[in-house]
Amino acid sequence: MKKVVFSALIAMGAVTLSNAQIKLDKVINTASKGVKALSFSNEDAKRLSKEAVDWMDEHNKVANAKSPYTKRLNKLFAKHKNEDGLTLNYKVYLVTDINAFACADGSVRVFSSLMDIMTDDELLAIIGHEIGHVKNEDTKDAIKSAYLKAAALDAASMASSTVQKLNDSQLGTLASAMLDSSHSRKQESQADDYSYEFMKKHGYNVMGAYTAFKKFALLTKEKPTTFQKMMSSHPDSEKRAEAVKKKAKKDGLWNDPGEITLPTKKK
Repeated sequence: MKKVVFSALIAMGAVTLSNAQIKLDKVINTASKGVKALSFSNEDAKRLSKEAVDWMDEHNKVANAKSPYTKRLNKLFAKHKNEDGLTLNYKVYLVTDINAFACADGSVRVFSSLMDIMTDDELLAIIGHEIGHVKNEDTKDAIKSAYLKAAALDAASMASSTVQKLNDSQLGTLASAMLDSSHSRKQESQADDYSYEFMKKHGYNVMGAYTAFKKFALLTKEKPTTFQKMMSSHPDSEKRAEAVKKKAKKDGLWNDPGEITLPTKKK
């Protein structure tokens, strides 16, 4: 499996971008008024998110309908395609990165390497968290930030007060920036709360949220250069696990899982 792909055009244009850095700074500075005045609606967020996800679907290996990954995800989430007033769609990327993300248009993408190390209950908790970001409109903030990065090389886009259509190169940059974007710790905590309530509402085992966070803590120690970077904007995984434990005990749902370890084989 490969790592998730962003844009070949980004790599090919690295020298050009480097040589144009001074010009880029000038463009950003002169267009700052336009950026501040940018009109960015929910529909803009959904449209750009769909374009970015479509780009990523095209440039990454997506598990087909016969894949065990797709069958497993469908089994878990088929009944959640319409959840809490949201219309959602799910796919699996066959990549080595350990991640999952959701977008303002309701697209949820789960990486196969994450599925390899998580139980069904843990996946439910993780994707419940991602749904929380969509419901709380955190994904709108993320795509707006990503759009500004993608449009940074285009003076017309930066200076405009409305969202412009992006070309293929900019879509690659948008996709990369969207995955690199981070939510605030408050937003992450609120998404954790949403996930816990999502699990309770549907009668799932809330312990999945606890053990998922414990595994994230282990991954942070084992993969400090990659996974830790992704998790740097999130609250501490051990503290998140303890928050779930506190809620579960209060609700009479706590069941000590014992020592948590990372699996050595695929689930």
